[in-house]
Amino acid sequence: MTSHWLVKSEPSAYSWADLVRDGKTAWTGVRNFQARNNLRAMKKGDLVFFYRSVTDPAVMGISKVVKEAYPDPTTKEGDWSCVDLEHVKPLPSPVTLASIKEDPSLADISLIKQSRLSVMPLSKREYDRILMLAATQV
Repeated sequence: MTSHWLVKSEPSAYSWADLVRDGKTAWTGVRNFQARNNLRAMKKGDLVFFYRSVTDPAVMGISKVVKEAYPDPTTKEGDWSCVDLEHVKPLPSPVTLASIKEDPSLADISLIKQSRLSVMPLSKREYDRILMLAATQV
């Protein structure tokens, strides 16, 4: 069964355009234990929303896990992991943080409840609702 996730990145660090250009990337640099554990729970084929944080925060598109958790090569200390993500497609229209906050059916989404978390699980219902918002905001 496919699980659903959301990863956050500041455009100055790694943008949606970077993922589109690169095709795939190692999702490295996560230094939060809960986010790391979420990376470790990801399975090949899981669908992942790419969320642009800080500047015009919005869900930009869909990627998928193509390599499950392995040791993060960017760390010299600690037990950190990364996964490989592959670009799938942009959303018809970005789904802004404001739109997510305004939607009562997304009131309990981790993006709002744990706003500092950079890798978070989504329920199928939350994932589908964001897809619906993307289609209706065009």
